[in-house]
Amino acid sequence: MSIHPTAIVAAGAQIPESCTVGPYCTIGANVVLGEDCELVSHVVLDGHLTMGDRNRVFPFACLGVAPQDLKYAGEPTRAELGDDNTIREYVTISRGTTGGGGVTRVGSGCLIMAYTHIGHDSSIGNGCILANSATLAGHVTVEDYAVVGALCPVHQFCRIGRYSYIGGGTTITQNVLPYSLTSIERNNHAYGLNKVGLERRGFTPKQMKELRTAYKLLLASKMNTSQALEAIRQTLASGNAGEHVAYLAEFIAASERGVIK
Repeated sequence: MSIHPTAIVAAGAQIPESCTVGPYCTIGANVVLGEDCELVSHVVLDGHLTMGDRNRVFPFACLGVAPQDLKYAGEPTRAELGDDNTIREYVTISRGTTGGGGVTRVGSGCLIMAYTHIGHDSSIGNGCILANSATLAGHVTVEDYAVVGALCPVHQFCRIGRYSYIGGGTTITQNVLPYSLTSIERNNHAYGLNKVGLERRGFTPKQMKELRTAYKLLLASKMNTSQALEAIRQTLASGNAGEHVAYLAEFIAASERGVIK
C-alpha cells in the first residue's frame, strides 16, 4: 500500500493495498475504498463513504462531507460512488439526509470536473459528465450518459434525462428531456435532439428517426405538452416507435415539475 507519510488515515478506514494515497490526504474512519483507487493529494474523504474500484480523485476534492442542510443533525447518512470515476479539483459531494433517503449516489465511468458540487441525496447515473462548476442542489437526479455543462445551476428535485446535453450557463428549474439539447443560447429551452451524442452512443438510424418524429411533436408542433404526449402514445400504439420513445413518454408523464420545452 502506498500512503504518503503526511496523509492522515483514521483507524477503521478500509483501504486495499492496491490504492495510492497522496500527500496531505485525510480519510475518515468510516471510509471504504475499492481496488486501485488513487487520491492524488489534499483529498478529504469523510463520513460513511464507499467508493468502488479505480477511482481517481484530484487535489482539494471533498467527498462524503456533511450535507449543506440546516436540518442535518449528524445522522449516519451515506455517499456511494461506483467504479472508474474521475473526480477533479475542488469537487464537493455531500452525503445524504434522513429526509431524502439518506444516500447520495454517483454511478460508474463519470467525469466530474473541477468545482462541481453534488448536493445531498442526489443520484448520478453511469457515464455522466458534469463540467466545471456545475452546481446540483439536493435531491437532483442525473440519468445515464447525460452531460451538464459548465456553470449550470440545477434546482432541487429536478431530473435530467438520459443522453441529454445541457449547454454551459443554463439554469435548470424543470426536468430536462432525455435525448435533448437544452441551452441558455436558446432562451433556456430545449431545441432539438442530441444528435451527435446519440450517434456516439451507437443509436441506429431507425432509433434516431423515431426520436426525431417524437421531438417534432413536442417542440415544433402547435400542440401543448399533454396533446403532444397523447400523439406520441398513439405512435407507440401503432408500432411505429420503440423503447426510447416509450421512455420519453414515460419521462414526460412522470414529470411533476414539468419539462423544459
